[in-house]
Amino acid sequence: MKRSILLAALLACGSLAGHAQNNAINVDYMDKAVRPQDDFYNFVNGQWMKTVKIPSDKARWGSFDELRENTDIATLKVLQESLSGQFPKGTDNQKIGDLYRSFVDMKTRDKLGLAPVQPYLTKINAIKNFDDLYKYLVEVAPIGGNPFFGGYVYGHLKNSNVNTVYLGGGSLGLGRSYYQVKDQKNEETLKDYSNYISALYAKSGQRTRDLKGPKIVAFEKELAANLKTVEQSRDANGRYNPVAVADLKKMVKNVDIAKYLNEVGFKADTVIVPELKYYENLDKIFNPANLPVIKDILTFHVLNTAASYTTKELNDLSFDFWGRKLKGQKEQRALDKRGVEFVNSIAGELLGKLYVKENFPPQAKADAEELVSYLVKAFGQHINGLTWMSADTKVKALEKLSKFKVKIGYPDKWKDYSKLDVSTSLYENVLSSSKWSFYENLAKQDKPVDKSEWGMTPQTVNAYYSSLFNEIVFPAAILQPPFYDYKADAAVNFGGIGAVIGHELSHGFDDQGAKYDGNGNLNNWWTDGDKAKFEAAADALVKQFEAYEPVPGVFVNGRFTLGENIGDLGGSSVAFDALQLYLKDKGNPGLIDGFTQNQRFFLSWATIWRTKTTDEFVVNQVKTDPHSPAQYRAFAPIINLDAFHAAWETKEGDKMFVPMDKRIKIW
Repeated sequence: MKRSILLAALLACGSLAGHAQNNAINVDYMDKAVRPQDDFYNFVNGQWMKTVKIPSDKARWGSFDELRENTDIATLKVLQESLSGQFPKGTDNQKIGDLYRSFVDMKTRDKLGLAPVQPYLTKINAIKNFDDLYKYLVEVAPIGGNPFFGGYVYGHLKNSNVNTVYLGGGSLGLGRSYYQVKDQKNEETLKDYSNYISALYAKSGQRTRDLKGPKIVAFEKELAANLKTVEQSRDANGRYNPVAVADLKKMVKNVDIAKYLNEVGFKADTVIVPELKYYENLDKIFNPANLPVIKDILTFHVLNTAASYTTKELNDLSFDFWGRKLKGQKEQRALDKRGVEFVNSIAGELLGKLYVKENFPPQAKADAEELVSYLVKAFGQHINGLTWMSADTKVKALEKLSKFKVKIGYPDKWKDYSKLDVSTSLYENVLSSSKWSFYENLAKQDKPVDKSEWGMTPQTVNAYYSSLFNEIVFPAAILQPPFYDYKADAAVNFGGIGAVIGHELSHGFDDQGAKYDGNGNLNNWWTDGDKAKFEAAADALVKQFEAYEPVPGVFVNGRFTLGENIGDLGGSSVAFDALQLYLKDKGNPGLIDGFTQNQRFFLSWATIWRTKTTDEFVVNQVKTDPHSPAQYRAFAPIINLDAFHAAWETKEGDKMFVPMDKRIKIW
């Protein structure tokens, strides 16, 4: 008979009250001088905030980061198996071992210098006209060497079982908001970026008559002017722009993109172009008159990529901008941990296979599924109980919920790396992995979408919802404390991983996920009236978050973060009600450390979001990340829940109090 981890823990303790022996929430981190009704975040995390320092090799430190660090240590430990001996060419252990060794061998990297990338620099220098440029862009397409345009294969937005070809927009060095929004902080960052570009040219021995940074930044600004804003880029309908390949010649005349797609291997009569405006205006900047700066950008693209994989000098220069200036990180991570990151980025599932063998017992996967079942049941009850939604739309919403698929822990079918060639040369491994990824994607043309694939590795501390697959995915690594602990009481787990599960479920019904049906197709299933009510509630949530100012003069972008904020609001609300279902079935352990299960649910929620960050990190996050800063996620969603105010007995005058008629309810 299958038993849940939660139930097994209760039985092991002998009684429900036995959980006080392992209460999971560290009360020493709390600041009980703070009233939870006035400042819930610091009530839960105040002492932690006062005493913990951000590690010098981090720009952020919190529950997620601590777990990621521990997971990397565990991953490095299992990786040692692949470093312990000589393995035949082509085996998993040979590939993992050689990838890691090639990265951490700084002696060889320094000795080789830029020799591995010199052939590409020479070819760029030899470009004399647009015909030469075209030939080069075709040649480097498989290694990701074309930052201006390119194709990729992905599921069709309106027929999710079919793969189709997309034409991607331009690639910028920084997030698009840095170029599109003119303010002092952006200008300072662009200046630092420009200085980095010029310094990279100088340090790499490139002879130039002028500084390249200002010219490249100016050109990227022009590219960015025709790209969607971060808010616009989230709109699924706005990304659906089918264009006949033959019509691409009318849209872009300076380069034959139809011919380009065909030559690099994309065989399609129609492509989907998410960034339509970009291509409609590409001729204005991608033209023979701008060939010199186009060559400069290609050179920088090679050098910037190479900086992380060649000499210590270039690597340090790269970190000084991307880590220190952009994120406020004082030091780089240790070389061995960066080596783990490198292996994860190239052969993540190979390493993941070893990771789950040592760190995720098969029964844990089955037990976690039972926890999910409570969340799904609670979400269904929420839909049925919505007062603003019509019966017709509820039927469609419940139909979509019933079609949700759940993946937990690790894939049932592992990715095939047999065609990935790995040697002892770091840069060759970088190129080889790029080619392997490119051709693996290319091979999906005209084939059904493989919905068994995962978008994250098992050792990733995160989770996701896929609108195209209509599935929620929880890698093994996130099923650990503080998110999930089989020794903890139910409230801790429902306030942690339960709310994460609810968050991902809610993504299926957020401002973008709600545009897809239960089969993963972009297909409106809402009545006009219900859609208007949903958008009104969403607008209220936008307004709430736009009032938060994490750094003086920098406010949260409520529209950009809307999907994630809906996820947090719906996820915490549904998880709380799922806890009530669980306690009804299994029993209530009563007070633990003086707190009820309902209170401990919210303590757990605020615990997983405890985070310290550098100001630089937050500024970059607000511009590039659709998630709100963690300190707001800890309290901003839950002050809209009646259950929070009941649990903590808030009243008018308390800083956390929100009048009943002002509480935002969506799901």
